Amino acid sequence: MAQRESSIYLQDEKRALWCLKKLPLFQDLTHDTLARLAESVQLIEARRRFVIYLPGDPGRAVYFLSSGRVKISKVTRDGKELTLDYRAPGDLFGELCLIDGGPREEMAESMDSSLIAEVDRNTFERLVQREGLVGYRLSKILAQRRREIENKLENLIFKDVNSKLAELLLRLGTEYGIDDSRGTLVALKITHQEMANLIGSTRETVSLTLSQFKRSGLIRTDGRKVILSDREALRALA
Repeated sequence: MAQRESSIYLQDEKRALWCLKKLPLFQDLTHDTLARLAESVQLIEARRRFVIYLPGDPGRAVYFLSSGRVKISKVTRDGKELTLDYRAPGDLFGELCLIDGGPREEMAESMDSSLIAEVDRNTFERLVQREGLVGYRLSKILAQRRREIENKLENLIFKDVNSKLAELLLRLGTEYGIDDSRGTLVALKITHQEMANLIGSTRETVSLTLSQFKRSGLIRTDGRKVILSDREALRALA
């Protein structure tokens, strides 16, 4: 079960500076600029399944992932969940608060032990106003994420489960794939339920479809990891 406690919040300027220097968004910023920002950073050592924020929480900060993996999802009142995306090291999340400052509309949850840098929204806005390059990079990130959401909505409406799952596997292969004698190994442990949440389906349907892909020779499995044996065939389905 997801938890809101049991993780560590701490102030550590030296460690925060180390985290900030690794972020693509802040490349080319001077040491002094990052050092000043680090003074206001709160670090979160989040355990697995730690809830960083929930719908309705105040949008007071933006977050930067230094290590681990964070899931961004929508949750209905009856407990149904649609995974919007996962954030990897180097990514920011919670950025929608920069637009209107309103309460959160989605949930953010750590899927692995993670190190997260929390930056106050007003502090970050002042940095964006001073540093044009940061603002430019941020606008590109926001545009890309809007495009991804539009593509997800299109897929949910117009594509069947076979197509959506094939496309998801190909994307995971691109983002996490490593060469393997059997094909492309997706070096990410992901459950059938997580896949279902990503494509707006059910765990049972995903399990059945994966079994069909396996029988057809499109994929193989290695524990909880998937091997893409025939990417061309998957592309034909997507």
